[in-house]
Amino acid sequence: MVKSLDKEEAVPRKPQLSVDIVIPVYNEAGVVERTFDRLRSVTDSLSYKFTFYYVNDGSQDGTSDSLAALAKKDSRVRVVELSRNFGHQAALTAGMDVSGGDVVITMDSDGQHPPELIPQMLELAKQGYDIIQGQRMDVKQMDPFKKWTSNFFYQLLNLVSGTQILPDAADFRALSRQALDALKSMPEYHRFLRGMVSWLGFKVAILPYHESQRIAGKSKYSFAMMLRLASDAIFSFSLVPLYIGLSTGVIFFILALVQLIYLLTLWLGGDSQKVIPGWGSLMAVTLVASGIIMILLGFIGVYVGYIFQEVKRRPVYLIRKPESSEE
Repeated sequence: MVKSLDKEEAVPRKPQLSVDIVIPVYNEAGVVERTFDRLRSVTDSLSYKFTFYYVNDGSQDGTSDSLAALAKKDSRVRVVELSRNFGHQAALTAGMDVSGGDVVITMDSDGQHPPELIPQMLELAKQGYDIIQGQRMDVKQMDPFKKWTSNFFYQLLNLVSGTQILPDAADFRALSRQALDALKSMPEYHRFLRGMVSWLGFKVAILPYHESQRIAGKSKYSFAMMLRLASDAIFSFSLVPLYIGLSTGVIFFILALVQLIYLLTLWLGGDSQKVIPGWGSLMAVTLVASGIIMILLGFIGVYVGYIFQEVKRRPVYLIRKPESSEE
């Protein structure tokens, strides 16, 4: 007599895939509730174990209360409170450091990163992709000045850097546990996560998306912050500014040698009367050379400053209180 096996005994259940969603927040009171409802409407229809890590990056409005209310409403919400405003890249780093899911998704809290793409991201992760990178497709609607500066920045960075970074990429991406652990092994203080993720070299899938309308408020990235991020990207991923100094020095040396040969030719040929001293040309050359030297010293100073901040080994962020959830 053949004994039939119960279906559940014959086919063991696979462990449920855990997915962490990391969301940095700065002065988004009244916004996080609305974006979380939209996010939950997507994730509740999926058969994954979700945890939501909200990183409060030193908000000065009622964001802390809003996040506490979310944690009380949904036990899957974890709130990470930073001691002050450390910046978007540091807040993302803090959320990824405390996450422990099989897949980690990072996105903004203002509603511009559509959570409706999360199912596609997870499907691509199941297919073996370690990095699923979101890419904005509606850049034509961007402010013309911001669009021009963004294009110029990516073209410049890809020109001077050995790491090719996808234009119009955002910090809306999914990372496998392997890719995230590799990213966490990069402890540099000045962080440009888009470049760091591109540098990893794991299997990447590009997921185009149309950016949603911001729910409320305005972008927290001021022009000064964008310049700082661009500076971190260029000086962290390229030594070209130092090579510019070397190349410029060689060019000036060659020009000086040519000038010396020319003067010697005139003197030896008996045409010394053609050598007319020119105060204006002398001052012009002096000012140009001095300006270039000052610029190059500035480049060197920036690199030395970066080294100084790295060797101090200060943490990228500080957590004011441990991540918690209220039930």
